[in-house]
Amino acid sequence: MSSSRPVFPAFTPPFHNPVRSGRWCVGALLVALAACGAKDAPPAGGAAGKAPPPATVGVVTVAEQAVALQTELPGRVSPVRVAQVRARVSGVVLKRLFREGSEVKAGQVLYEIDAAAYRATLDSAQASMAKAQANLEQASALVTRNQPLVQANAISGQDFATLVTAQKQAAADLAAAQAAVKTARINLDYASVTAPISGRIGQSLVTEGALVSQTEATPLAVIQQTDTVYVNFTQSSGEVLRLRKAVATKQLRSKSDGSLPVRVVLEDGTELPRPGKLLFADMTVDATSGQITLRAEVPNADGMLLPGQYVRVRLSQAELPSGILLPQQAVTRTGQGDTVLVVGEDGKPVPRPVSVGGNQNNQWVILSGLQKGEQVIVDGFQKMMVPGMPVKTVPWTGSAPAGAPAAAGSPPPAASASATPASTSASAPASAPAAASK
Repeated sequence: MSSSRPVFPAFTPPFHNPVRSGRWCVGALLVALAACGAKDAPPAGGAAGKAPPPATVGVVTVAEQAVALQTELPGRVSPVRVAQVRARVSGVVLKRLFREGSEVKAGQVLYEIDAAAYRATLDSAQASMAKAQANLEQASALVTRNQPLVQANAISGQDFATLVTAQKQAAADLAAAQAAVKTARINLDYASVTAPISGRIGQSLVTEGALVSQTEATPLAVIQQTDTVYVNFTQSSGEVLRLRKAVATKQLRSKSDGSLPVRVVLEDGTELPRPGKLLFADMTVDATSGQITLRAEVPNADGMLLPGQYVRVRLSQAELPSGILLPQQAVTRTGQGDTVLVVGEDGKPVPRPVSVGGNQNNQWVILSGLQKGEQVIVDGFQKMMVPGMPVKTVPWTGSAPAGAPAAAGSPPPAASASATPASTSASAPASAPAAASK
């Protein structure tokens, strides 16, 4: 039976030469490697042959100005006057007549103590005084009546002397009765407890129905005057001595009137708008701590300062006629000393040792080491990858807020400078061949 499928000629493979096949594979591999090398090699005259551009840094120009040397010290607030309200008579508290935490006036009634017993004592004293008054009147009448008789020798002198003595005793009894009445009235008045001073009263230490005692002087409340407060703080004797020597050598200049203003900084870092004044500085040095006690008086009409509160005191003790202020980030402080980076005439940053005399408004006071007109680097330290290379300077205007675009002509913030562009650009070419090889 014949088949209808077409008949194809048998496929005869070409002659296989192993030597030619191996040469062909090696040639193809060399062509591929040459192509990859040509792709990765930088073009002639490209970026690899150019020097990197100079780093852009923010600088401030040194300028001399009169700088008030401020010392910031910890202090504690205390009231100008404080009085403890205590019971001066014994009894049961009937009423409390003030609101806790309110302002009270001197003489204002604060508590009412049961005064029934003291009122009865006053009535008894008044009755005794009336009796003594009557006895005195009777004795005086007898003396007046017998005065002519003793002159006429109608009665003996002994009897008349007895009458005069009785009159004096009656006068003394009247004086004692009057004192008893006064004492009873005072005790009755003490039953109404009044404020000894004007100020802000705290919480009540007793409630209605509590028994208070005169012998124990039971405390009832505390009143403090806080419209003006004291701030007590200490300063080392060495710092005071250094300032005095600087003023004596005219390195520092003190105010002509001798007044020393005091600024108070709260716990949140805000400064009170009303300055205080230094009242006195104790000239006795504490033997245990080597500190000198100082006290300032600060107005406190709005009640921002509370007794017992810890604050920071900024005290301007002298003035530097030709001082220099630098942002704190421009100064590097180490155990070997303080240094800054100054841009030289060739545009290269050079370290310069300086002498720091304190801080003022987040700036260091530079006493020596810089000259007027020099440029000090404040920002862009992370960009200076190669030490000794020239830099491009732009005026420093302060740190820009996070996420905000930098102002024209100002360097980028320090946070953004920490991500080095060179490392980012170098990582991209390194990953490309790896991907291509896959």
